[in-house]
Amino acid sequence: MKIIIQRVAQAKVEIDGAVEGQIEQGLLLFVGVAPDDTSEDLAYAVRKIVQMRIFSDDAGKMNCSVQDIGGRILSISQFTLFADTKKGNRPGFNGGAKPEMASLFYDQFNAALAQHVPVETGVFGADMQVSLINDGPVTIILDTKNR
Repeated sequence: MKIIIQRVAQAKVEIDGAVEGQIEQGLLLFVGVAPDDTSEDLAYAVRKIVQMRIFSDDAGKMNCSVQDIGGRILSISQFTLFADTKKGNRPGFNGGAKPEMASLFYDQFNAALAQHVPVETGVFGADMQVSLINDGPVTIILDTKNR
């Protein structure tokens, strides 16, 4: 899995002008699933995300997790995280998991996250408009194959 983690003051996802998911303070996740992802990748990603200390404590140090602050997560599927840009100017998109596998894995990932933190989502495969107010900014790339 490749996941872009953004600390946000607020974020929302709209589909055809209607709000599908919306959060205040928390994390916006862009989630890409690889064909060889396993339950171990999923468990690792969930653990890292819910425990990652990237929110400020009372002293202003990044010492709190999304759980600690009572934050929420907005999770968006993003197959383009596996784009191949080595040749030419048009990225190739064969590096991600096939939609059937990726959709199921994405749902399992969100369900696992929701056991720890409230989770809002977009719609897998939909054309979505995502807006956010990045807090910090803090943006972190998590690749479950680099652990």
